[in-house]
Amino acid sequence: MFGAGKPRNRRRQEEGRWQWPVIDWRRWIYSFAGVAVIAAFGGMIVIALDQPIDRVTVQGRFQRVSPMDVEQTVRDRLHEAGLVSVNLATLQRAIEELPWVDTASVARQWPRGLTVQITEQVAAARWGANGLLNARGELFLSEARFIPPELPRLTGPNGAEGLVAQRYFAIQGRLIEGGVRIVALRLDARGAWEIDLDNGVKVRLGRRQVDERFDRFVAAALRLVVQRGAEMAYVDMRYTNGFAVGWRGGTKVAAVDEFDETSEG
Repeated sequence: MFGAGKPRNRRRQEEGRWQWPVIDWRRWIYSFAGVAVIAAFGGMIVIALDQPIDRVTVQGRFQRVSPMDVEQTVRDRLHEAGLVSVNLATLQRAIEELPWVDTASVARQWPRGLTVQITEQVAAARWGANGLLNARGELFLSEARFIPPELPRLTGPNGAEGLVAQRYFAIQGRLIEGGVRIVALRLDARGAWEIDLDNGVKVRLGRRQVDERFDRFVAAALRLVVQRGAEMAYVDMRYTNGFAVGWRGGTKVAAVDEFDETSEG
């Protein structure tokens, strides 16, 4: 009776052992072969399509940018690359480093060409002696050979281009509505602001409460500047609640209140 249970125990032990899974090797071989064929076929297609680039088309509205310079920049970086293998991002970065190029996009044009779309920089103001700023306040050219004479001149410490441009864009519209234009806007090393208007009048805003002082200038002094600008040398807004006028004859008249010495230090 005791020996009768041994075969059942042996079968139970055999059933508990781990066994290798049954692999359909033929199916795997067929699948791998199919993938290899597809990859090879795809590689042949890529090779067939990766034709040498023999045409570069440059598009855009050009005033300062030379399409020939753009095309030459592209060709200098093609090397042995074909239409498929060429790195479009590298070409785009190289083109955007050219003077007066703001943005560029490069696209493939089958079967053997590239199309380059160019947007030129638009100069909104001068920076210092020979620099140019765009409408975003970015210094895109530090040594311009040609500077449009109608552009206002902005100056300030190194690295302050964006700050000065931001203030210029914020105030120019209100002054134009009032009848004058900005010829120059300065930020000195101490942080004081001064505006030159196109009628020859200087507006001193100082270092503190610049926005409030400009608002007060527009509300209280701008009409006087427009009407009698030929007689005025400057308007000093560095007063607690008013302003002072310097006349071209050398006299100075304070319109109201005392000079805000605490603000100007």
